[in-house]
Amino acid sequence: MKDKSRKALISVGLAVVAAVLIAWAGSQGGSAIGGFPVFALGVAAAMLIQWLVFIPSFAKQTEKFYDLTGALTYISITVFLVLASPGIDARGMLLAAMVVLWALRLGGFLFLRVMKHGKDDRFDELKPDFARYLNTWTLQGLWVVLTAALAWVAITSDKKVGLDGFFWVGLAVWILGITVEIIADVQKTRFKNNPANQGRFISTGLWSRSRHPNYFGEITLWVGVAIIALPVLQGWQWAALVSPVFVTLLLTKGSGVPPLEEKADRKWGGQADYEEYKKSTPVLVPKLT
Repeated sequence: MKDKSRKALISVGLAVVAAVLIAWAGSQGGSAIGGFPVFALGVAAAMLIQWLVFIPSFAKQTEKFYDLTGALTYISITVFLVLASPGIDARGMLLAAMVVLWALRLGGFLFLRVMKHGKDDRFDELKPDFARYLNTWTLQGLWVVLTAALAWVAITSDKKVGLDGFFWVGLAVWILGITVEIIADVQKTRFKNNPANQGRFISTGLWSRSRHPNYFGEITLWVGVAIIALPVLQGWQWAALVSPVFVTLLLTKGSGVPPLEEKADRKWGGQADYEEYKKSTPVLVPKLT
């Protein structure tokens, strides 16, 4: 077995263990169906959905449904948790709406992008290798679980808290985050669709204040979700605070900023305008002046 394939299988195992642990922690003090914790059922379903869609995707060697599957997993599991949690309160309902709206927006954006370009070159090397491609789908399941963990805990928790200061502050932070993300994505899409900008890098709009404003918005909106969920956390449910930490680390140290920075350096490194842009523009947090 190739070394990369072996490492991929180990990664699959570790991802499953991580999902089991968060399922156990998030289920403490939560609602149940027939003795089974609703939160844990949601986690299991999130992983299972990825594996089911992986089968035809591997058979047909396509990645076209990868991002769409991730978005639909957020939506379907969130709706399931709402329906399966008796006595869900306003906080839980509003958190569910926030997750669904975010997933609809991002999932649609990513799906249309891959359909337009016909492929996503991130998967070229992974698709032929069963283990590595399976690992990619498994990690997406874990990504869904860890990202939405706090919202799902609050939705399924037996502890109910009214719409207090935490909720309103968190909502304001979430609105700021999703607004920045949407504006940044729209600006970049319009820039790339303009033939005059072919081969150029974007440095206008929000992109003149941050090299990755969309990721800043993504991190910010999940921090907002965390603030809203804080008052209902109890016991091991506090482990779900891994959610905003996970999103931040993934985007700043993993599959977000680093590969994009490396790609940009390969493409425009050495150009005076790019080097000046890189020097004067923050990586993530937008400059105010």
